[in-house]
Parts: sequence; structure tokens; C-alpha cells
Amino acid sequence: MDKALNGIRIVDMTQFEAGTSCTQMLAWLGADVIKVENPGGGDPGRTIAGSPGDSNYFLNFNSNKRSVTLNLKTERGKELLLDLVKQADVVTENLSPGAIERMGLGYDTLSAANPRIILARIKGFGTYGPYSNIKSFDPVAQAAGGAFCATGEPDGPPMKPGHSVGDSGTGMHALVGILAALWQRQTTGKGQQVEVSMQDAMVNFGRTTMTRSEQGTVPQKRTGNSFGNRPGVGTFRCAPGGYDDYVYMISFPARGPMWSALADALGRPDLLDDPRFSDPEQYMEMGEEINALIESWTMQHDKFEVMRILGDMGIPASACFNAMDIYSDEHLLEREMIVSVDHPTRGKFKVPGCPIKLSDSQVDFKAAPLLGEHNAEVLGELLNGNGETIESLRLEGVI
Repeated sequence: MDKALNGIRIVDMTQFEAGTSCTQMLAWLGADVIKVENPGGGDPGRTIAGSPGDSNYFLNFNSNKRSVTLNLKTERGKELLLDLVKQADVVTENLSPGAIERMGLGYDTLSAANPRIILARIKGFGTYGPYSNIKSFDPVAQAAGGAFCATGEPDGPPMKPGHSVGDSGTGMHALVGILAALWQRQTTGKGQQVEVSMQDAMVNFGRTTMTRSEQGTVPQKRTGNSFGNRPGVGTFRCAPGGYDDYVYMISFPARGPMWSALADALGRPDLLDDPRFSDPEQYMEMGEEINALIESWTMQHDKFEVMRILGDMGIPASACFNAMDIYSDEHLLEREMIVSVDHPTRGKFKVPGCPIKLSDSQVDFKAAPLLGEHNAEVLGELLNGNGETIESLRLEGVI
């Protein structure tokens, strides 16, 4: 079966996560993603947190790619990169501000080599604007995009959200831009630049919370785990009461069917006849009483039992999954959101899978490549017939 992006080639100059999450998705969808890395150590994500070999972090963001090493400080290295660009559809980069221009590999140079090339750029604050010279990592982007100020308890300070949506969320925005540019090229025959700022992506993710700011005239209030401190909404402890033994639910008296179902689950149908729950002002003042009643029931069950019971009754609820839960969850395993791959040195291990399911483009999951694993395979085609060899490039410090 052909893949959705079969025939599309990506020259991937990204590192860490914001860019690599984008190119990994392209690879999962069938593109030939050639990861270009520094011969001295490759993507810094390979050794993040002092990992002696390729880190779990790197392995989670670089599956289904091919790796070549090129020393772009050498003229021959740049020439080989441009030879790759001539055969490619997209170049992706998330290097520090101005880095690709300082290497002499800006869009004008790439476009001169291949007028159909699309250059996708992921930057912390973009390539223009007052903040464009500021470097960024995931928490910085989340702070700049409003996520910190929307997260935390009402009486507490802004807090960093747990997931790295600043990085991977920006990568997914870039993916959309690349696919749009590829489609437009079908009409124009020309490439273009795609730019996504991490701050911009986070602002886009924050549209719901910004509705509470009255078009920016007042700061939105932090609400913790609830919606406006409504009773019956939030996290509740479950048996046996461990570190992550919680369920999150949305069921409050104003939602009649949900409240009725919850009363049945609690074994308290009498609550439905309590006149206090027909008066919004009154039940909003009963938050502690209602939540204590709910938690006295959830503490009799584990979080997955609560999730199943409430879910079957039409109440939106989920166990609070930790990483151990996710890696072993039968639902996620069936949906191939956790998959096993074989690595040349690590053997078989688990990684998160592809969240996009196409009925006519199945994903064949492959482990992230070793540094320079595909030098002979990829560069050998470029060197064909000119007398230069992989070994000579290695001896010259080009690869």
C-alpha cells in the first residue's frame, strides 16, 4: 500500500523537539525524511540528560527517519547539502535565530538550487518582530503564549503545564503549513517559506482561555482543575489513594442529565429531590459539600473503575493516566499509540505511535536512526560517478 506522502523528500535540519516532532509526523505519513546531523555528535537531543547512547528523548522524536552526517562548516559539506536540496521537496530547520543565514544556506541560496523547494522554519519568536532575536525552549514559549498565566490555582502563581505543547504543538502547526505549501506548489510550481513561531502557536492554542479576558481588557483568572470552581468538576481521589490515584470528571448540578447519572452512581437518588440543587446560586455555595460527597464514593474504587462506571453512564470522566498507565493501556495499545520497535543497539523497546490514522496509509514503525547510519545509502547516490567516496569524505572531515 502506498503511503500518503510517498515520493516527498524532506531534508531535515531540525533538532531537539519542535522541529523533529514535525518531521517525524511527515515520516510516519510516508515522506522520506533525511536527517542531516553534525558529524561531531549529531542532534543534541541524542545525549540529552547525559545519556551515554541515544536518549529515550531522541528515540521518541526521530523514528522512521534516515540519518546522514555533514559538516556544514566545510564547503564540500554545503555542496553536498545543496545536492540533496536539488532532489528534495522541503527543508526544515529550527536552529537559533540567524544561524542558517550565517551558514550561507538561507532561502535565497536554497531556492537558487531548487526553485520548488519549501523552507519550513520554526523559531521561538519568528524571524521578525521585536522579540525575534530571543532564543526559546518549550517553557519560554508557553510563558510567552499565555499558557503559564492560564495554569495554576486561583490563589497561586502562574505554573508551567506538564506536557511540552510549546515544542510539539508548534511542530504540528509547522506540519500543517508544509502540507499547505506542498498543495499550493501543485498550482504555482514554486516553493515558498513556511514560518511558525512558538509563541504564535501557543497563542493559537490559548483561544479558549482568552475568551475570558474580554478581548484583552482584563487578565483571565486561573481556575485550577475546575471550570470557575464549579462543584462536581475537577480531580477526585480514588482507591488506594496513591500519588496518581485520581479521576477527573465533569458533572455538576446545572447539567441535569449528568447530575442525575452521578446521583445514581453515588447511590444517592434523593439528591435529585433536594431543592438546593435547583438553585444555581445555592449549589455553587455548596461546592465543598458536593465534592466531599463525590470523593467519598470515588475513594471506594480505583481510578479506572470510576472511569468505566461514569463513562457508561454518560458522564465525561477519565482516570488521570501517568506514564506507566499509558505504556500499558489496552486502549492505547489497540490504537497503536504505543508500539514496539527494534533498534540496532537497544533491541526491542516501546515508543509513542502516530496519532493520525489514515485508512489507506498505514504506518510501518521503525526505530530512530543511528548517527550517520544512512551515509552510504543516501550520499552514495550523490557521489555516483564522480570518483569521490564515503571514506574520502570521512577522512576530509566532511562526514
